[in-house]
Amino acid sequence: MATFDFSVVPLLSKAHVTALSSGDAWIERGATVLIFGPPGVGKSHLGCAIGHALIDAGYRVLFTHTGELVQKLQAARQSLQLPSALAKLDRFDLIILDDISYGIKDQAETSVLFELIAERYERRSLLITANQPFSGWNSIFPDPGMTVAAIDRLVYHSTLFELNVESYRRRAANDKQSARRRQSSTTTIQEEKP
Repeated sequence: MATFDFSVVPLLSKAHVTALSSGDAWIERGATVLIFGPPGVGKSHLGCAIGHALIDAGYRVLFTHTGELVQKLQAARQSLQLPSALAKLDRFDLIILDDISYGIKDQAETSVLFELIAERYERRSLLITANQPFSGWNSIFPDPGMTVAAIDRLVYHSTLFELNVESYRRRAANDKQSARRRQSSTTTIQEEKP
């Protein structure tokens, strides 16, 4: 949390994030945290920071890329072990699903993702990062009914953060380029002196 730069995301309340990091009521209610924004704005960083703070507070947390977990659940379904796999995930107070917008390829995969969301609904917490707003989730859940049902479950008892700022990587690249220009300009001026 100490390395997250709240100053570049002015609409993000550090106090609110700090309160979530202590766990308490939202974890006990099985609530959800949703973090939206374009690539490179710190969604995964923020999710990890909350997760680490919760681990320090004694909670059990799993961080996973959504595509990886979906593949494992899909394999469990194929071997008729999906209920057992979902039950094993229940030991975690919070599952952080990073990049929900990536890695989902077909109806079978979206089905197991939906089952995970439905299974944890109001019982166990999820923290989800996504590059796409809900209006773009029809690419995640191609069945419109499943899309509505998933979003409905996720937004009920949820905290939503939108990190709509310039990409950290883009800012860093621009700063580096500006520094090189200044250096080049200084070098040129020094070479021109008699």
